[in-house]
Amino acid sequence: MINDELRNEIVPIYKRIVRDLEHGARDDFNLCFFDLHNYDQAKVYQALPPQLRHQLIEWVDPSDLADVFDLIEPEVVEEDQLLSEMTPRYAADVLNDMYIDNVVDVLDEMTEDKQEHYLQQLSTANATELRHLLSYEDQTAGALMTPEYVAIKSSASIVEALALVKQVAEESEQISYIYVVEQDKLIGVISLRSLIVHPDHEKVKDVMTQSLVTVLPNDDQEMVARLMADYDLVAMPVVNEQNKMLGIIMIDDILDVIEAENAEDYERFAGVHNLDLEESPFQSIMKRLPWLIILVFLGLGTASIINHYDQLVQKMSVLAVFISLITGTAGNAGTQALAVSIRRITLKEKKGIFRMFFTELLIGLSIGMITGGTILLVVWVWKANFLLGLAVGLAMAGAITVANLAGAFVPLLMESLKIDPAVASGPFISTLSDLTSVIIYFNIASWILNVWF
Repeated sequence: MINDELRNEIVPIYKRIVRDLEHGARDDFNLCFFDLHNYDQAKVYQALPPQLRHQLIEWVDPSDLADVFDLIEPEVVEEDQLLSEMTPRYAADVLNDMYIDNVVDVLDEMTEDKQEHYLQQLSTANATELRHLLSYEDQTAGALMTPEYVAIKSSASIVEALALVKQVAEESEQISYIYVVEQDKLIGVISLRSLIVHPDHEKVKDVMTQSLVTVLPNDDQEMVARLMADYDLVAMPVVNEQNKMLGIIMIDDILDVIEAENAEDYERFAGVHNLDLEESPFQSIMKRLPWLIILVFLGLGTASIINHYDQLVQKMSVLAVFISLITGTAGNAGTQALAVSIRRITLKEKKGIFRMFFTELLIGLSIGMITGGTILLVVWVWKANFLLGLAVGLAMAGAITVANLAGAFVPLLMESLKIDPAVASGPFISTLSDLTSVIIYFNIASWILNVWF
């Protein structure tokens, strides 16, 4: 079956490539396969059955397949599995020709024994560099960086810098920025555009930018992503405490980070951590069950409140009609506030606590009063009972206000206590809103509706 991730335009080409591989038509295969973009080549390669990949490996040089492996997506097919289909020498040649940061990504998914097996097949220089990069903690700048960058001395002329760029362009992952390095220390950067527009005789030191944005190897990858987005960079230099140039982080790696962080935020918001679509049912149960148990006990609190007001409900059974309306609306308001709060935390936005409290209080009261006023009129007309409408409307206004404040401040409280704000997930806030909404609703109802009895 054809891989579902192939673009519609590629499917006919994929079928031709399969036919060429099956019939040994090497020239026709070359015309089809090498006319594709490397990304589409990677998709086709992943979609092929193993026996046809073996045939492809016989026809394609390791250097060409390295370009494909640079764009392989490990969540579709594990690269370790693909490498195991090759001879050790061929696999080593592929890894040697890949960009080194991508090789780190491949090796990082393997066990230490497998890592060492492949490292021993590589060139001494590459193996040494890879061991160094693999030593950095996961999800840090060091783990993302590549040592493959273009560096030049400040005394060089523009024409010399351009000659260097032409010399290394084919082997470099990026040439948009050329870094000015003296005694291994980063002192400036010059863009390719600047090299093109400035006269050949000018010196690099006279046109380079000395106001640099850099990160340390142990900085969190999310912070790096935010800096690159803020400063609109396609590459970020990584330096140590002494400003020694260690490497650069490319924008393509940061896009992967942003995608992963967004997925993680979604999982946390749903109250499910480290979601793996291929994990066993038992693993899924063990990850989801703790949250559900906590929410069950919160739900029992809501049920006990309703039970406490059982006599009131018996006297005025119509009250039960509006419980889900109030709790549902308050839960939605709390979830909206939670989403804004988590985004605020993610973006490290600084805002005075008192200013934020009054802002969220004003928002909650405004939304609550408008919503409550609307439902007051609806219930009054529907049930021909002003006091019932007033009870439901006031309860709605109060529940929304409290839920809005809870959604805004619970994540901040968790963060201040050094607890992952993910604990303040959507299901938690929704269940908490149910509990507070029921308390507010029945207290207001019992106070107002006592005039009936």
